[in-house]
Amino acid sequence: MSESTLPIISLREIARSYTVGSEMIHALRSITLQISRNEYVALMGPSGSGKSTLMNMLGCLDTPSNGEYILNNISVARMTDNELAEVRNKEIGFVFQTFNLLPRQTALENVMLPLIYAGLNKTERKQKAEHSLEQVGLKDRMHHRPNELSGGQRQRVAIARALVNDPAIILADEPTGNLDSKTSIEIMGLFETIHKNGNTIIVVTHEEDIAQYAHRIVRLRDGLIETDAQNTKIRTMSSGSIHA
Repeated sequence: MSESTLPIISLREIARSYTVGSEMIHALRSITLQISRNEYVALMGPSGSGKSTLMNMLGCLDTPSNGEYILNNISVARMTDNELAEVRNKEIGFVFQTFNLLPRQTALENVMLPLIYAGLNKTERKQKAEHSLEQVGLKDRMHHRPNELSGGQRQRVAIARALVNDPAIILADEPTGNLDSKTSIEIMGLFETIHKNGNTIIVVTHEEDIAQYAHRIVRLRDGLIETDAQNTKIRTMSSGSIHA
């Protein structure tokens, strides 16, 4: 099997348990899942289904109690915190519901932040961050702070920050949770174009209409995969365009 046809994510019998007081909580019981390069996948499930734990696992924010996780040909299940941080910064771009922007930094400075950890010099950081903000349509808002931007613009800054390191995977946790319907559609249009440009996208959501933008929907319940199917009713739009 050539490298291009290997799955970018391969989980085999992943389990995650926590001890809370005297009780053992089985957040994930046995998850086996493969995601190919340039797939667009939605993870869905009710509260307590394990989708947040699975997202933390996929994003190298947590390690499994049992099982194997291969990310882009790297075995990450037994890594130290420092090793996980390095893999996260290189392989994964995160987009969160709450944007997670630094309030006193400009849009440009927020987007430059991951590049500091990547070891780029200031000139390179600025050039890459400017390009990333141009990609999401914020060329004229680079020097604005988060409180000077709308919710949709803040999420675009967060997406630019996620893209700036050229990660293999974009992992989005409820990316439209704090946005109105019109802005949500624009942001999902942006993800659609990012996907067309070659990124693997994983969206964690409890909203059915948001999941319908994905090409594949994985539904969890009680720490197990309930269903995993291609989406035959993909929602699309072209107005959220991103420039290649």
